[in-house]
Amino acid sequence: MATFRIRQAADLLGVSDDTVRRWADSGRLPTTVDQTGRRAVDGAALARFAEELAAATPRERTTRIVGGSARNRFTGLVTKVTVDGVMAQVEIQAGPFRVVSLMSREAVEELELAPGVLAVASVKSTNVVVEIPDA
Repeated sequence: MATFRIRQAADLLGVSDDTVRRWADSGRLPTTVDQTGRRAVDGAALARFAEELAAATPRERTTRIVGGSARNRFTGLVTKVTVDGVMAQVEIQAGPFRVVSLMSREAVEELELAPGVLAVASVKSTNVVVEIPDA
């Protein structure tokens, strides 16, 4: 299973290194020690924590959008894989964003997707909304 250093975990969660260290020190986020003797977080544990953190984060928009454009690549952790027949559903937690992808079972197996695996969701759409926040 993949492990992530504190800096990588912080980047994936969208917080600072110090915040991840505080969560680890308080026991909120379990850590291990990697081969080099540095603190690390198990990928599956990080995926569960990312889901819990996102669920606790308010989803309401606090500012009115008047400008900006979202990127089309979301790096995050696989949090859930549901395989049914020839198709599969893969959920990725990318910071506060949950991205769901439908793909073939073969693709899931080939990519070895499982909770805790680092993945990038690339989004291509014929409908892209661009918003500008109110200054």
